[in-house]
Amino acid sequence: MSEVRFKFGSNWSRFLSVLDEPRIAEAEGSLRRLLARDRLDGLSFVDVGSGSGLFSLAARRLGARVHSLDYDPQSVACTSELRQRYFPDDPQWTVEQGSALDAQYLRGLGQFDIVYSWGVLHHTGAMWEAVELVSGLVAPGGTYCVALYNDQGRLSRFWWWVKYIYNRLPRPMGLLMAAAYFVLLYGAIAVRDLMRGRPGHTWREYWRRRGMSPWHDVVDWVGGFPFEVATPQQAERFLQQRGFRLVRSFLVGSRQGCNEFVFERIGP
Repeated sequence: MSEVRFKFGSNWSRFLSVLDEPRIAEAEGSLRRLLARDRLDGLSFVDVGSGSGLFSLAARRLGARVHSLDYDPQSVACTSELRQRYFPDDPQWTVEQGSALDAQYLRGLGQFDIVYSWGVLHHTGAMWEAVELVSGLVAPGGTYCVALYNDQGRLSRFWWWVKYIYNRLPRPMGLLMAAAYFVLLYGAIAVRDLMRGRPGHTWREYWRRRGMSPWHDVVDWVGGFPFEVATPQQAERFLQQRGFRLVRSFLVGSRQGCNEFVFERIGP
C-alpha cells in the first residue's frame, strides 16, 4: 500500500493560475506570525517540501536566502516557476528536487537558520524518520518550523482509508469525492456565516491565514497520501529528546488539521 502516493505537484500547478499579490502578502503574514519576526534579512531558510513555492517566495520577499526542495517533480517545477516570475536568476534562491528521507542528500545541504516544513513530513510514508532527518538541517540556535496532522484517533484512521481509496480511483471519481467534501465543509460554513450576517467571512479568513485556495487545500487534504498523524505531546517529546526546545505552537485542539510547532535547537 505504501506505493500509493498523491501527486501534490499536479494540484499546486493549478493553484498558480489563481496566485496574486494579496495571496502572497497573506503568506508573508503567515510566516511573520509563525516566526514572530517582521523580516528575515541575513537569515538562511530551507523550505522542505516547497509544494507550490508560495512560502519559499514569501521567505525570499522577507529577505531570507532560500533553498527550496521537494520530492515531487511537478512541485519543483511550480516553485521554479514562481522563482522565475518574481526573482529571475536570483543567486539567493535555489530550487531543486530532493527527499526528506534521503539522509546523504540532506547532510550535503549543510545547516540553516530557519528550517520550514509545513504539512509535508506526514506525507513521506515515514513521518518520524523524516522529522528527525530534517531536524539535522537546523543550525545551533536555529529555528525548526514544522506542521503535522493532528491525531484524532478513530477519525484519523477513517481518513487514512478515504485518502487511500481516493488515490486508487480514476481521477474524475476522485475529484467527485473531493467536491462532495468541499460542499459538506464549506457549504455548512457559508450558511453559518450568512446567518451571522458575515457572508464569506470564513473564506476570507482562510486566505488571510494561509494565502492558499480553499479548493486546492481540500483536494490536497482528501488526496494527501501517505498519511500519518501525531499528537502535540508526541511531537514535542520527540524533538525535545533530540535537543530542541518548544518556543511556540498553534494547535487545532480536537479538530482536523495541522498542529504548528516552532522549536529552537539548543543541542549540538
